Amino acid sequence: MSATRVPSYPRRANTSAAARSRRSRVSAAVTPAIRPITELKDRSFESVKTGRHRTADVTGRGDGNHQTEQTSTMRDKAGMVPANHEPVVDALLACAVLAFTIPTSVSGYTFALWGTAPFWIEVLAGAVTAATMLVRRRTPWPAVAASAVCACVTGQTVPMILAVFSMTAEHRPRRWQYVALALVVVYGAVDYVNPHTDRSVYLNVVRALTLIYLPALVGTWVYAYRRLVQDLRHGVREREEIAAAEERRKIAREMHDTVTHAVTAMVLNAGMARDATEPGEVRELTAVIEDKGVQALSELRELLTVLRHEEGDLAGGVDAIARLVGEAKASGLQVDLRLDVPAEGLPRQVSHACYRLVQEGLSNIRKHAPGARVLVICETVGDQVAVSVTDTPGRARPGRTDVRAAPSLGGGFGLAGIRERVCLAHGRFSAGPTPEGGFTIAARIPLK
Repeated sequence: MSATRVPSYPRRANTSAAARSRRSRVSAAVTPAIRPITELKDRSFESVKTGRHRTADVTGRGDGNHQTEQTSTMRDKAGMVPANHEPVVDALLACAVLAFTIPTSVSGYTFALWGTAPFWIEVLAGAVTAATMLVRRRTPWPAVAASAVCACVTGQTVPMILAVFSMTAEHRPRRWQYVALALVVVYGAVDYVNPHTDRSVYLNVVRALTLIYLPALVGTWVYAYRRLVQDLRHGVREREEIAAAEERRKIAREMHDTVTHAVTAMVLNAGMARDATEPGEVRELTAVIEDKGVQALSELRELLTVLRHEEGDLAGGVDAIARLVGEAKASGLQVDLRLDVPAEGLPRQVSHACYRLVQEGLSNIRKHAPGARVLVICETVGDQVAVSVTDTPGRARPGRTDVRAAPSLGGGFGLAGIRERVCLAHGRFSAGPTPEGGFTIAARIPLK
């Protein structure tokens, strides 16, 4: 609503002892009704700020703990080595390389491409190759080079197989095929001159391709699988963040719709009670304040129950619109209602959106145009329901001096929240000034 339409109502001078006494009595009657609402409101918003809420209503996947369990299960199924276990695995691989090279060097079972190598060179080649296994995750090239030299010096090809696997599984270089092809040539040459194997060229080529290219392909698959798992985990985290943000907006919208309407009516009636002169009128107004406080407290409890038990949106529909209009009339607004909906009622989401739209419209009129005439319409038009709240500039009814502008209690979620509700129900929402100088908010929502 435009701020220029807010009428100014001067306060009446009331400094007598009797007026102060009446004000004290009204305050004593109003405070017990407002205090539990304020406390629940504060606790609910604190829950929103700290993120202590569930995300099932948004994602349909259960609460946040279940999402965390899904992520943990996905990580376990990926076959990925935990970061704190990687040094242990690398150390075991280094020991395996030493177990393949040093004993064979001691037993004299080794051979070299250029003939017999000195014992210390064989031991040094095996030790250096084992040491490179400890840094293979950071850079694969030392392991690849050392394993190739070790194969040429000792005839041991197992370290080369491990190096090829690490090269493709940990780093996935773009040109790993060429490196693997070079290692295939080295393996084939070593295998061909090996006096302990068959020197068939065909068998040498088959063994080289199988023992070098196969580990490279397995490493490529492991690398792709890890990337896929990482992308899936990232997607799960994004969905959790989106669900949490959406839930925070939803809670804020529900708090606005639940608290603002009731508290606005309570403040309005409290102001009227402050200016009342008859004890009977004060009792009547404080009774209205108490009723609104009980209503707001009940709705807040329903909201907190929903957050705890994931039961969906709050109840509130077309049947409650007539009650809203009656309460608005009791607070001094001039409201006409035109209600024409099927006897069997409306779908839950549609009726809830209609209820909140009327509630927000009446709250805004109380704040910005308390003297206007209001027309509330909720009727079916074909396969849609049309709901609107329209006010026309006017003045309070003769003899009424208790219609005043209530202070704004909204937090920026009003019309934006109603628009979101209507869009969720696949409807169209509009809000704007009328040619007569009033204001209207309206929506058309399909019934199916």
